[in-house]
Amino acid sequence: QVQLVESGGGLVQAGGSLRLSCAASGRAFNSYAVGWFRQAPGKEREFVAAASGSGNLAYYADSVRGRATISRDNAKNTVYLQMSSLKPEDTAVYYCAARPGTYYYTRERDFASWGQGTQVTVSS
Repeated sequence: QVQLVESGGGLVQAGGSLRLSCAASGRAFNSYAVGWFRQAPGKEREFVAAASGSGNLAYYADSVRGRATISRDNAKNTVYLQMSSLKPEDTAVYYCAARPGTYYYTRERDFASWGQGTQVTVSS
């Protein structure tokens, strides 16, 4: 398993942008599929975006498609989530997740490694 540490969260106004980062430990990071999930207060954790090991394949939740971009720099063992046109309903703790595999995965139970989360708050 890899160890994951998210960063980049904070307070942003509606309509603004934010880039989250997820730094991973370990080797052969390009053999790990990655995903971003989020959990809003009082709600279940939900899928946001996923990328394959190479980063060539990506998939997004309908709620963020067109506003979010997942990318990765395997040389730096880092995954990014760029979000724009942020809305108050994007407020949540955002989690990075990883699992061995070259395709992409979208279900929580598919992932074995999780970060501690980073808070994103969007004010109206």
